[in-house]
Amino acid sequence: TEDHIDVTEAFEKGVSEVMKLIKLHDIDLAILKSKSPSCGSREVYDGTFSRNLIKGAGILSLSMTKNNIKTINENDLV
Repeated sequence: TEDHIDVTEAFEKGVSEVMKLIKLHDIDLAILKSKSPSCGSREVYDGTFSRNLIKGAGILSLSMTKNNIKTINENDLV
């Protein structure tokens, strides 16, 4: 956070809960929010709250990819 509070554990718990729902509902495609530190698939904000982007994927996007769930972002719909 901007106050330097580490929220990694909360992000990891969120990923775990989402992955349970994905398996429960047999989901194979997800539309995620671009640039998000959890959902970004091509680039994400660097965590400095300066709006700087870096190449890479967010924690949820990475987990989905590792579990063969296709991800796209809202810009892919246009």
